[in-house]
Amino acid sequence: MTVPSLMGVFAHPDDESLAAGGVLAQHAAAGAHTAVVTATWSPDSHRAGELAEALRILGAGEPRMLGYADHRIPSSAPGQPRLCDAPLDEAVERVVAHLRAFHPDIVLTHDAYGSSGHPDHIRTHQVVLLAVHAAGLEDLYPQAGPPWQPSALCLSAHPHSGARDLGDLVAGVGKRLRTVPDDMITATIDVRPWIAQKWAAIHAHQSEAARARSLPGLLSGLPARARERILATEWFIRHELTPTPGGPRELTA
Repeated sequence: MTVPSLMGVFAHPDDESLAAGGVLAQHAAAGAHTAVVTATWSPDSHRAGELAEALRILGAGEPRMLGYADHRIPSSAPGQPRLCDAPLDEAVERVVAHLRAFHPDIVLTHDAYGSSGHPDHIRTHQVVLLAVHAAGLEDLYPQAGPPWQPSALCLSAHPHSGARDLGDLVAGVGKRLRTVPDDMITATIDVRPWIAQKWAAIHAHQSEAARARSLPGLLSGLPARARERILATEWFIRHELTPTPGGPRELTA
């Protein structure tokens, strides 16, 4: 069976490893083509180097960076607008160009909450939601390459019942994990066979791991067993993007 190719599109360097590091490593190990697009930070920043190492560990190729500034760190991309301030049409076109160049079967990104509610996560979700539909339409962004339609969009999310440990961890530094109803989750992936790769990729983001209040930093302070319990499962909400043969021909509830 052919393993579907994956492209993750996430807001910051480290989001790819935290949200989908296990799934990316799993698919790469099975021979799938995988890639990651990162919306913020400059390609010549220190975090780009950390991202390159994380992607090497996960088997996800070279960094593909849109180069916008982080919402809270203007110096992350000097002279560039913050992602949340950039023209929506421009950001969508940049993602469309990556989709058409790479031809992913499945696209991964943040859910509508952005898990943490970070403005860059939410904006990335919005941009990708538009881009996966636009990428298959030949008259939209023709300069971005021939059309390509991914089969599915999978949103990284945390169910109410499965995120207590992580929620308690971030609450300890005054942050909140935003979770979704359990019945919204359509894929629950046990990534324990790839947990060592996932943790190594997270820890490759050394500047974040050194920050006590960041999620990599918080995870670094946990005993290995507690950390692995948090990282061992990845959840997604899957949206089909291509028609199902024999599917409904009318609007149905």
